[in-house]
Amino acid sequence: MSVCVASNTYTVSDPFISSLEMLILGDSIYNTTKFDSHALHLVARHSFGHNGSIIRYPDDQFDRYWQPYEENVSVTASKKIPAVSGFWNIPPSKVFETALSTAQLESMELRWPPFSLPNSTYYIALYFADNSDSMSSNSRVIDMHINDVRYYSNLVLSSEGAAVFATRWPLGGLTKITLSPAANSNGSPLINAGEIFDVLRLGGRTHTRDVIALEELKNSLRNPPLDWNGDPCLPRDYTWTGVKCSEGERTRVISLNLTGMGLLGSLSPSIANLTALNGIWLSNNSLSGVIPDLSSLKLLEILHLQDNQLTGEIPSSLGEMKSLRELFLQNNNLTGRIPDSLIGRPGLEVRTSGNQFLSPPPS
Repeated sequence: MSVCVASNTYTVSDPFISSLEMLILGDSIYNTTKFDSHALHLVARHSFGHNGSIIRYPDDQFDRYWQPYEENVSVTASKKIPAVSGFWNIPPSKVFETALSTAQLESMELRWPPFSLPNSTYYIALYFADNSDSMSSNSRVIDMHINDVRYYSNLVLSSEGAAVFATRWPLGGLTKITLSPAANSNGSPLINAGEIFDVLRLGGRTHTRDVIALEELKNSLRNPPLDWNGDPCLPRDYTWTGVKCSEGERTRVISLNLTGMGLLGSLSPSIANLTALNGIWLSNNSLSGVIPDLSSLKLLEILHLQDNQLTGEIPSSLGEMKSLRELFLQNNNLTGRIPDSLIGRPGLEVRTSGNQFLSPPPS
């Protein structure tokens, strides 16, 4: 996992990070979210009726923070705590020790979260468990509305508990949650806990093959650019030095320009896996070794490798690259013969002076 810490319009100093914590969640935790394309940003997480300290580890095995929350309604204590192992998102059992309820068989309104929300799409999870004596004959059935829009109907509450969640719910401004006894209920509504997240669409990521290829190229250089870490193309304002990327959801590396960077090392054969490249500018460095086979770069138009310390022969495959328009190899230590396919080809400019060829360079 790579993390990018960058400045934004609110930043008045260099960006920094003091600490970073990572927790492994179970497979059943928030797994209705497609995390390859979206993220969840916590907005509020409360234990309703709880007035003590924040509930966290070890009560919550995932060390989530459940804030205390009291409303101007009745708080009831539970006589039986449900087993949470079967709950969706596995909330801590401690949140079921208290609940908000009504003294009468009437509706209950909560202003939750207790602040205004920006217009967005939210993931909402609400948790319930009937706190009455298991021998009671009461049947607690509730209807739920959020901002007067039906959220769930005829939820039968039992001591085993239930979780009701929505993966994409539009909200904005203050939020009102209304819990009402259903027509067939003879018990008042209650609620134990709730979570709400802003559903954020991720900005995408660079094509995996391109990332691997650039990482291998980085490893072949003794002094790669200092910012060659993380995703090469994203965020857009912080692409790697010398790397230009395509727009759109399928992000590819389309050019590589590290001219005059004083690079030491060799050209990794993995550069041939950057199949969306249309230009490579690596001139005026101190690169050594041979030129790898680049025949897989079908879109490559420009290849500038002049003023380095490259050795070996020019790969004959370069002459098979139909899109190539500029091939600059002058002032290296290349030997052998210039492939016939590169000599006099219309539309292709080849420069090879300053090497040690057995045949004269193209005019």
